[in-house]
Amino acid sequence: MPFAADFMASKTPTAQKSRQNTFSRWQRFKRASRFRLVVPLKRSIHSPEHVARGVSIGIAWALTPTVGIQMVFCFGTWVIARRLFNWDFSLIISLAWTWLTNVLTLVPSYYLFFVTGQLMLGRFDDLSGYNEFASTWGKSTVGTDSMDYWEGLWAYAVILFKGWGLPMVIGCVPWAALGGWAGYVWSLRFIERYREAKHRRAALRREQAELTATSAQTND
Repeated sequence: MPFAADFMASKTPTAQKSRQNTFSRWQRFKRASRFRLVVPLKRSIHSPEHVARGVSIGIAWALTPTVGIQMVFCFGTWVIARRLFNWDFSLIISLAWTWLTNVLTLVPSYYLFFVTGQLMLGRFDDLSGYNEFASTWGKSTVGTDSMDYWEGLWAYAVILFKGWGLPMVIGCVPWAALGGWAGYVWSLRFIERYREAKHRRAALRREQAELTATSAQTND
């Protein structure tokens, strides 16, 4: 029976090992995301608005087809915003949040940009499936790993914009704008609630310490 065969195949050591590896990669990804993205928000000494603006800028650049030089664009945005518009944000936080597009999320996010751009350009009959896109991307980037950073970056840019440039550039705009706004709103609320809870815990500890001291004095 096909169902029985599939069930037994899922119980084989190879299938179990594959699931364990997938789970392990997901766990590592979650742990890395927490330490890279969430912990810096909790440890920052700046105002919630200052930190949230950093998250917004980082996510906005993360949701563009510029993996490899997103930090450079964040730094450029920070310099221009401070010098020309007297507008500041946390540069460290923004650099951290560009990691939102990484090795695991690169191809899915680029495919999303590509499809969105094709739809915005009215090219409804030229929408490749994800598997085809991922396969073409993988074949196009073969050999770039052996290059040094700048050679690989240049080759990567040529591949990107020669194959999918215009749709990707146009398609990333709504996602970058939406992601930047959502990142600001979420991070602002997260930081405010975290600091409020932290203050409440500190106040509770002080009250408990005072009660303990008062009780000790009374007993004496």
